[in-house]
Amino acid sequence: MAASVVVVGAGIIGAACAFHAASAGLDVTVVDRGPVGGGTTSRGEGNVLLSDKEPGPELGLARLSRALWFEAGDELGADSFELEAKGGLVVATGPDGLAALHELAARQEAAGVRAERVDGVQELEPHLAAGIPGGVYYPQDAQVQPVLAAAALLRAAVARGARVRTGEVAGAVTDGGGRVVGVRTAGGDGLFADAVVNAAGTWGGEVGRRLGAPIEVLPRRGFILVTEPLAPMVRHKVYSADYVANVASSEEGLETSCVVEGTRGGTILIGASRERVGFDTTMRPDVVATLAAQACRLFPFLRGVHVMRAYRGFRPYCPDHLPVIGPDPRVAGVIHACGHEGAGIGLAPGTGALVTAHLIGRAWRGADPAEHTALLPDRLVLPGGVRA
Repeated sequence: MAASVVVVGAGIIGAACAFHAASAGLDVTVVDRGPVGGGTTSRGEGNVLLSDKEPGPELGLARLSRALWFEAGDELGADSFELEAKGGLVVATGPDGLAALHELAARQEAAGVRAERVDGVQELEPHLAAGIPGGVYYPQDAQVQPVLAAAALLRAAVARGARVRTGEVAGAVTDGGGRVVGVRTAGGDGLFADAVVNAAGTWGGEVGRRLGAPIEVLPRRGFILVTEPLAPMVRHKVYSADYVANVASSEEGLETSCVVEGTRGGTILIGASRERVGFDTTMRPDVVATLAAQACRLFPFLRGVHVMRAYRGFRPYCPDHLPVIGPDPRVAGVIHACGHEGAGIGLAPGTGALVTAHLIGRAWRGADPAEHTALLPDRLVLPGGVRA
């Protein structure tokens, strides 16, 4: 009989976990209190990026994930979730920023990332503002449509025998030895399994607590603007060099950096902001105005373009900016897969493969747990729940 697993969360991370676990022959049940991709996944831009990551554990997972995204595109149909190898252009606004960007690119190249220094950025993006001293082009950067991607992965998981249930996880089912052997839903149903995967995104900390395995996953609010549909004007994902610093920052206050990219539907997405305000959903017109102004400075043509809407969501944030992936050291039967902050879309396939490798006890689709020990939960918790 196949080993069984309950995946808590039907966002992009849970969908990827279900897809890879079902592909490995496991008996999979996915449970979520809402629709597929209805949480943070539906608030994302769909970034599959190498350019914004310093060499280290996250970049290693990102490189694996990019390869797995394109394997999924071959298997499931790239058009079904709008997978596009559009490339990314990071621009500097001054000489000091350009020197720092070149230094980062050199370290990324040493870690296996393709990076090309660009002096005439208008050759890649004709509508960029004049006076930009240069940038770095990352041809491996890509994009997907997040909700379509989650749905495609879950459809493929269901085709391999997985089931999807609606319900809120209220607690764990344990055996006599304290091992988690399933979950209880708020409706009173019990879903039993050999292991439970916490892929609850921003709510991963709360789900961990309900499973008896609390971890520190915090919400970090962000806003994105969406313009009216246009003829193609922005060819790549384009962002300013300070975006990388903002991603790595632990500051609680508001931070903004310019990110601009087009979609297949013709709209242009404008970001990005970050602030730690709990689960406060307040719309902030001042943040929207700041993002719009930054985008207009980078692409002056945007001054004559209408914004159709602005939306906000919460990135699941860990204090050390790394996701938590692997078995909980305190509670047998619990595997965490959350805390990806703003990189969850891009890191999803690698996370799903790594979780599956932990479940089956061997490497899976290029994911070897021995190569990703820096992502294990025991870096944040010790037995008894004490912070490491």
